[in-house]
Amino acid sequence: MTDIKQVLHDRLAVMRSAVLAAVDGVGEHDLRRPLTPTGTNLIGLVKHLTGVEHGYFGDSFGRPAPDVLPWVADGSVWDGADMWATADESSDEIVALYRRACAHSDETIALLDVDSPGRVPHWQGDQADTTLGHLLVWVVSETAQHAGHAEIVRELVDGRAGSDTSSAGADWVAHTARVQAAADAFR
Repeated sequence: MTDIKQVLHDRLAVMRSAVLAAVDGVGEHDLRRPLTPTGTNLIGLVKHLTGVEHGYFGDSFGRPAPDVLPWVADGSVWDGADMWATADESSDEIVALYRRACAHSDETIALLDVDSPGRVPHWQGDQADTTLGHLLVWVVSETAQHAGHAEIVRELVDGRAGSDTSSAGADWVAHTARVQAAADAFR
């Protein structure tokens, strides 16, 4: 029989690794600078996911993480403070916070059954009452979405596409030219 909790937890680990791989080896300026019209940046994605792990696998199960996230504590998370790093915030510390948040989440996941009840305080009404299984699906989905964002932003920084560290080169140039030519036919 398939252990759905383990399947989801394993998938979450893969997505977390993709997020961390996207920031690995990137300089401080490139980690912080906005690369989309909405300001998406690499370290902001990691910072946001730190709060996701804290909230959904910590607070929602009465297991607050040992680290206090200042942007959550002061409420500025609701104004987007979790999506970028201030000059006073170290990128290395944000990555370390994320790793610790993930470790705390892993403890919660190991301790609880998939049907264990939880409560998400910022969800409305009856939807606030949930289970570990529901939140595993939720966080896997959110982490996968932001891992994809991070891979695209990383590609904009230095051309590295996902886990393919050899992705720069003539093959991609030729592929891009084919895609552009196909699109240009519709001008």
